[in-house]
Amino acid sequence: MSSLVIVFISLILFFCAYRFYARKFESLWQIDPKRSTPAFSKYDSMDYIPAKNWLVLFGHHFASIAGAGPIIGPVIAVMLWGWLPALLWVVLGTIFIGGVHDYGSLITSIREGGSSIAEIAEHVISKRAKILFSLFVWLALILVIAVFAYLCADTFVKEPKIVLPALGLIPVAMIVGYLLYHLRVNSVLVTILGLACLAGLIFLGNSLPLNGSLTIWLLVLFIYCYFASVLPVNILLQPRDYLSSFLLFFGVGVGYIGLLLSHPQINMPYYHRWNTNEGYLWPALFVTVACGAVSGFHSLIASGTSSKQIANERHVKRIGYGGMVAEGVVAVLAIISTAILFNTKQDFGAVLKSISPIEIFGKGYGLITQGILGGYGRFIAITILNAFILTTLDTATRISRYLTEELFGIKNRYLSTILVVIVSAALAFSGKWNRIWPVFGASNQLVAALALFVLSCWLLSKNKTTRFTLLPAFFMLITTVFALVFQAIRYFINKDIVLLVVSICLILLAGFMVSEVVRVIFKGRRKHA
Repeated sequence: MSSLVIVFISLILFFCAYRFYARKFESLWQIDPKRSTPAFSKYDSMDYIPAKNWLVLFGHHFASIAGAGPIIGPVIAVMLWGWLPALLWVVLGTIFIGGVHDYGSLITSIREGGSSIAEIAEHVISKRAKILFSLFVWLALILVIAVFAYLCADTFVKEPKIVLPALGLIPVAMIVGYLLYHLRVNSVLVTILGLACLAGLIFLGNSLPLNGSLTIWLLVLFIYCYFASVLPVNILLQPRDYLSSFLLFFGVGVGYIGLLLSHPQINMPYYHRWNTNEGYLWPALFVTVACGAVSGFHSLIASGTSSKQIANERHVKRIGYGGMVAEGVVAVLAIISTAILFNTKQDFGAVLKSISPIEIFGKGYGLITQGILGGYGRFIAITILNAFILTTLDTATRISRYLTEELFGIKNRYLSTILVVIVSAALAFSGKWNRIWPVFGASNQLVAALALFVLSCWLLSKNKTTRFTLLPAFFMLITTVFALVFQAIRYFINKDIVLLVVSICLILLAGFMVSEVVRVIFKGRRKHA
């Protein structure tokens, strides 16, 4: 099958969804461009700061939600179950679940003064729901920080050529932020300067690799996380993520141009089998793809940092729904990059055990862009991936700081960040994250389901229809709970007590939250009646 057919159909569906379907949410939440946003009404020169323009915030939001998720998840799904199931879930999931989840999380947080999704849970469900949800999310973010720091450091060790562009972007971003916000230099000129410096760093990195041990790079990354969390967002976070987003735009743009020029055929079977060592196609595929279709982590970004920086409500569709659609576009590219590599039917699960998903994507992307980037395709792909892992890392640290302040009453941002960094670093250096990481996919999708329930309760409290959020919430809940049940059975058989206990705890969390949500829904409907 021609890859161009897949690209054409996918992009048309994404465009129509953004152009027409997203309008329903603007009407549902009654977008008002004249209404003041928290970035102005709660301005504090630290976290609540209006972005210079919507593109700067889009860059931050997109870079933060993307990470490696829309690439690694779809690659694994293609290898285990086939490219067609992965593609269908990416396209339909993005349009009807992921886009709604991200849009709703962003606008609802804005309406609640920049509150996190956990704080909103307290307002519309119960205080118990907020505490349990916050604690669960806090632990999940600690795991994310530890794992992403380890993966980033490990990539630095294995690919020393990407160290200079990855770390060199930090001072460049701070200069860009200073020029934009303090000297108020023209944003186009500043962007060109920043991108020119980034291109120079990539060129120098390829010629000047920086070698270091895993321990050294981990220390460097956690020091960076600390400062990224405590500095005002417009000094480092906004400009760094803004510049990083151009890396992904460049990578995706070149990838799709490469597809148009080479139009490779897909000879890989569209479907492999229902049952694999990683589980059944449903529900396992739906928690494996994650960020490519829907991700609970997005609600934490939308209600954690983006809602505190957006300058106008009319930008919510561009940043919330548009950011999710852009991630779906990345996931489609990852699917095609994987599917064109294999021309014969074979045990793709065994192949996946011998080659990492990042390496598979790098090879496929390099093949697609051979006529444009020559032999640099793989290097560019890994550089982009690592830049976004780093972006997710610093944003997750900042959001964990917010949650630490909410949960434990620590109002000093330096102290709360130290706590987050110490706990995450201890987990990363111990290597124990390996034991609990296998359940992260299910826990991430559980957060998405719970966030959709919170949005449904908020809409219900405003006497608005809940059909756009409640149906996806139940679908994600049922899918995630079944995935956890199947995982728990496997862990019981393998006598993996740690993962068994974690899986059972997640199932109990889901049960508690649903019981609270059902109580609120029936109470609200009785009141409305």
